[in-house]
Amino acid sequence: MNYHIVDNLTSAIRLQDIPQVEYAALYEDLKVRLAQERYHVAHYFATPEQNRLRFYIIVLDDADHKAMLASFAMEYYDDVALPSLTALHPAMHIFEREITELYNVEFDSMPWNKPVRFPFDRRNRNSTIDTYPFYSIEGDSLHEVNVGPIHAGIIEPGAFRFVCNGESVLHLEIALGYQHRGVEQEFSATDNRLRQTLLAESIAGDSAVSHATTFAHTIEKLSGKTPSEALETERAVALELERMALHIADTGALSTDVGYQLGQVACEALRTMTINTTQAWCGNRFGKGLIRPSGSNKPLTAAKRDMILKNVEEIARRYDEVKEDIKSSPTLLARFEQCGIVAKSDMQRIGGVGMAARASGLTRDIRTSHPYGVFADKIRHESIIKRQGDVMSRLTVRCNEVLQSAKYIGELLEGYTPTESMPRPDYETALAPDSLAFSLVEGWRGEICHVAITDSEGKIATYKVKDPSLHNWLALALAVRGEGISDFPICNKSFNLSYCGYDL
Repeated sequence: MNYHIVDNLTSAIRLQDIPQVEYAALYEDLKVRLAQERYHVAHYFATPEQNRLRFYIIVLDDADHKAMLASFAMEYYDDVALPSLTALHPAMHIFEREITELYNVEFDSMPWNKPVRFPFDRRNRNSTIDTYPFYSIEGDSLHEVNVGPIHAGIIEPGAFRFVCNGESVLHLEIALGYQHRGVEQEFSATDNRLRQTLLAESIAGDSAVSHATTFAHTIEKLSGKTPSEALETERAVALELERMALHIADTGALSTDVGYQLGQVACEALRTMTINTTQAWCGNRFGKGLIRPSGSNKPLTAAKRDMILKNVEEIARRYDEVKEDIKSSPTLLARFEQCGIVAKSDMQRIGGVGMAARASGLTRDIRTSHPYGVFADKIRHESIIKRQGDVMSRLTVRCNEVLQSAKYIGELLEGYTPTESMPRPDYETALAPDSLAFSLVEGWRGEICHVAITDSEGKIATYKVKDPSLHNWLALALAVRGEGISDFPICNKSFNLSYCGYDL
């Protein structure tokens, strides 16, 4: 099988250098390759090219730290069904479902070809949330519980259909994305680089730094610019502050759901201190405005560096006390341990990523497998792994990553002298024409992948985004099987997945 092999630091790739193969050959290769733990797919999508569809796939080799690119094409109105990779490897379901929804491509033996996002330009206009084919089970002792699509809180719409036997959950199906936002189309609808950056920050509000960093890396590769060491250092600090803030917030949310008020209020205070540190740096609690292509409008000063170091040290010290209190509480352990288990084998089959995968013993961590920025040279990252795959494991990974992030921030900023010559953002440099660039970043939820394809004039023709939630929502559905329905809230919070990161 012919792939174009690169790594996560590679600059833009000319489209003509990406091998165009026969689908049959790709299918046979992936049938075997994706059965191995070292491989998984970062992205797989189709895009119109003149009078045909061209498909691109990016396969990651986590052991050799490489990415393998290939493509194939089919006539736009070709009615030949492609053999489904999902039938062999369930992790491929989200990609094949989207391709079918957008372009009406059929996949033979596809076990779950249901809508992903109900976009306005979907091929089947009769496909709506009202006709979504929820799975059902017949039985006199069974009943269904519907949650959503309108939630009592402020989160986006999502329909959750439980099939229960008494209080025990037999099956959960989650339908999302039916207020399709069209974010990906907006990237190609404008040539304004600043607007594109603002779009990246808005993909998932709680991951503004993560997605903006992934976008910035993608644009820098297309423009042939290498970010300075100082710029990558400050981006890494922002990313780790974001990781700390959200893991602390989720610790508090889990405490809330089991009535542990001390953990709740302590984490609320520490999360506020963390995001206020980011706000003191750039003027926004979520880091919006901080990450920009090729430069920064908010470079660190010596005073802000010292402020971050002082605050992070205090946050880590106090959060460590919360962590120890949780570990020593029999009541909390009784709720969290052996609840919401997702086995490593299941996590691998569905393509799970990020801290949820690592809590099940599956080492999926871009910082180690496909390093970028400071993780490519300054910091040798060691992933935090747990193997039980339960709520407690996911909480423990969060707790340890908070302290690890604080350590990384200290290592990056101790002895760091802010530069007065930090470049300003670049919104004007032309992008390489007829090229593809991709970037991978480990956000606090997990693996983020952005892919940009330019046309002959160097304008973005196709932009694709993969948020870790695209894979991990299915992990939540597996986690609640066999659990009491009253345990759904803590299972849900232990993942804390994104609605808007899914609804692109």
